[in-house]
Amino acid sequence: MKRLFAVVFIPFIVLAAVLPLNSEYSDERFLTDFCWRNVVKLSPPARPRVAVVLSGGGARGLAHIGVLRVFEEEGVPVDIVVGTSVGALIGALYAAGIPVDKIEKLGENVGWNDMADVSWASFLQLFLTERMLPTEKMEKYIADNIGTMRFDQLNIPFACIATDLVTGERVIFRDGEVALAARASATVPGIFDPVEYRHRFLVDGGLFDNIPTDVAKLLGADIVIAIAVSSDFSKNSISSVYRVLTQAIYIQGRVLDNEHLKIADFVIRPDVGDVSAMDLGRSRECIEAGIRAARASLPGLKNMLIERTSGQWLYK
Repeated sequence: MKRLFAVVFIPFIVLAAVLPLNSEYSDERFLTDFCWRNVVKLSPPARPRVAVVLSGGGARGLAHIGVLRVFEEEGVPVDIVVGTSVGALIGALYAAGIPVDKIEKLGENVGWNDMADVSWASFLQLFLTERMLPTEKMEKYIADNIGTMRFDQLNIPFACIATDLVTGERVIFRDGEVALAARASATVPGIFDPVEYRHRFLVDGGLFDNIPTDVAKLLGADIVIAIAVSSDFSKNSISSVYRVLTQAIYIQGRVLDNEHLKIADFVIRPDVGDVSAMDLGRSRECIEAGIRAARASLPGLKNMLIERTSGQWLYK
C-alpha cells in the first residue's frame, strides 16, 4: 500500500495543487491518465498479460485494423494475438511487426482477386466441374508482406484457428509457416479448396471457433480483449453461393460466439452489422467503425487494466 501511495497519490496531490481551480481537466481523469502512463511502461509480470482476439467475419473483420490503430496510438499493450479467418490474416501481419499504417493501406486496397482466383472463368468451372477455387494467392499475399516467417520468429506470440474438414476438429496453429496457417484459417469451405496440411484438409476456423477466446487463455493471457464483428443477418444479401455459405457459417456460429465471449474480460463491437462478408468495397467504412468502437471503449478498458495492475502493486 505504501508503494501505491508513493507512486500514484503523492504526485497526484502535488500536481493537483498547482492546477487552475477552473481547470476542465478533472481529478478523476488526471488520476486515470497518470496511472495509465505508468501501466504502459510495465511489462508482464509487473502488469497482466493482454491478449487480443480477432474474430472472423470477412470484410467486416477489417474493423480490426481500426481497433489496432487506436491501441497503438493509446499505448494499449498487446502481448498475445489470436485470430480466426480474416482475424488470422490481420493478426499475422500485426504479430509479424508490420506497421498499422501499412496494414491499413493493405486493407483499403485489398480485393478478392488478391486472395484467390475469382474470375468468371473460375466460377464457371466451379459450377460446371465442381472444382473449387484455389487459395494459393492468399498465402502469397501474406508471404509478400512477412516473407517465410515462422511462428517462433514473430514479434508477438500468435495463434490462429482452422477446422479439419474430415474430423470436424479444431486445429490450433502455433508452429510452422505463418502464411500457410493464415490461409488455412481463412479458406471458406464449398468455394475454395481445403488446404492440405499434415494429412489434414483444413478450412475456415470460423466453422468451429469464430472467437477463440479460450485459446488466448491457453497461451497464458491474464486479460482477454475480444473484437467481435458480428453480422446482422437480416441485412445481409444472399444473392450468391458465396454469400449463402458465409451466412450459414455465421448463423451456425452465433451460439458458440456468445459462449466464447463470456470468457473475454473485455469486448469491443464495431458497428459493422450491415456489412456482408463480401463487401471489401466498404473497407474504409469498416476500419473507421473499428476506430470509433475502440475510442468509445478506451475509458473502460484503461480503468480495467489500471485496476488489475494496481491489484498486483498492492500485494508486492
